[in-house]
Amino acid sequence: MTTTLTKPAPAVEPKRTRRSKSARAGGTMHAGPIAYTILALFSIGSLFPLVWTAIAASRNNNRLAETPPPFWFGGNLFHNLDVAWNEANLGQAFLNTTIVAGISAITIVVLSTIAGFAFAKLRFRGRNILMLTVIGTMMVPPQLSIIPLYMMVAKLNWADQLQAVIFPSLVSAFGVFFMRQYLLQALPDELIEAARVDGASSWRVVWHIVFPAARPAMAVLGMLMFVQAWNDFLWPFLVLTQTGNPTVQVALAGLGRGYTPDQSLIMAGALLGTLPLLLVFAIFGKQIVGGIMQGAVKG
Repeated sequence: MTTTLTKPAPAVEPKRTRRSKSARAGGTMHAGPIAYTILALFSIGSLFPLVWTAIAASRNNNRLAETPPPFWFGGNLFHNLDVAWNEANLGQAFLNTTIVAGISAITIVVLSTIAGFAFAKLRFRGRNILMLTVIGTMMVPPQLSIIPLYMMVAKLNWADQLQAVIFPSLVSAFGVFFMRQYLLQALPDELIEAARVDGASSWRVVWHIVFPAARPAMAVLGMLMFVQAWNDFLWPFLVLTQTGNPTVQVALAGLGRGYTPDQSLIMAGALLGTLPLLLVFAIFGKQIVGGIMQGAVKG
């Protein structure tokens, strides 16, 4: 009796959809029409306040008081911008605010990175208690420190001088906490140990290892602190004058005053005060977003 050998049927490989193959291979996943619609609505909603500010700045006060309000640009934009620039002394205000915001942002970024590295990677007595103290200061309302700060400024004769605004903003508890949380994950302990074996001191480790590793977070923190210092109003309004050394927000506070406030002039000043921030983000926004993505990739 003879037996015939039959070959086993080949296993049928299940079909894979094109989307799953591209997702597994790291390809780009395309958004659907619903996602684009939602993103478009959010973009329009985000841009509407800025567009409305420009529309109001291009009209006169009488037209803004009418019902319905205007929804398109008028012909008074450059006239209102020129009046707001000269009336509020925005040239001096822009220079002062750039100095204050630049010094504050740079100092906060450097000091926060060093302190964040110490809290994240160094071992010393009382580290947890000090970190809890730093976090606790974030829960104290800033209004509580206004009176003691004002008394110190008065004793130092710093009234209406830029150092009265710069010195209270040289450190930030949020910046220390932010950099500590970033360096805990982004800076490997093995890299620091290798530098120690090579004989590197703590300051050399900070300069050659910590700063390059923390560059994405430093860029984000610098942008946040610059915007915060640029938009700060309460403390500069208390220690600076509109005719002496005003910042942008202090100068804009005295714009359009009168029995009937000139809303178009106020909107023109607000537009001028916003344009530098938009310019800074347009120049450095790509580098900041790229730095965030670079810091988010583990490798």
